[in-house]
Amino acid sequence: MKVLSRSFYLHENVAHTAKKLLGKVLITNIQGKKTSGIIVETEAYSYKERGCHAFKGKMTERNKIMFGKGGFAYVYLCYGVHQLFNVVTNKQNKPEAVLIRALQPLEGTEWMTQRMQTDSLTRITSGPGKLTKALGIDRTLNGKDLITSEVCIREGVKVNNKQIVTATRIGIDYAGPDAKLLWRFYIKDNNWISRT
Repeated sequence: MKVLSRSFYLHENVAHTAKKLLGKVLITNIQGKKTSGIIVETEAYSYKERGCHAFKGKMTERNKIMFGKGGFAYVYLCYGVHQLFNVVTNKQNKPEAVLIRALQPLEGTEWMTQRMQTDSLTRITSGPGKLTKALGIDRTLNGKDLITSEVCIREGVKVNNKQIVTATRIGIDYAGPDAKLLWRFYIKDNNWISRT
């Protein structure tokens, strides 16, 4: 499977990129432990709307990676507990990102279950905090190049528009009217999505 090119991430419509990431394969190789999963759920975030950490172009120490060009990892701590993995998109100084919400496990399931301290694969990657733990993703990967580093995204399975469900994003009531944007995308009837 071919690693996605830089141009894939530079598209100027973050919702378009979020949809196109469905079916792609997220891969990590952490301390020689290779794990991967098919991306089955995503959420788009743009500096133009209140759900985004970079709303109105406000740069902070946490979000500064978003202000670079697309194709880099943005990993941040949520609620002081969950480390969430995002893909930076668009061109420099147009801070946008796609949150990877859920994966369908492929390789390295033995490492995933070990990290999750369980014997069962059932839904261990069915949420943004769970998938990062299962794949060994933490904030040390923040800013990593998704083309050349130990975390990358490759071509995967083809997903057509009829298979894609569009919905509102989760957990961003603070965004007011922007919380109603239909910027969450997932593969219909997939058992690994975080919630319907």
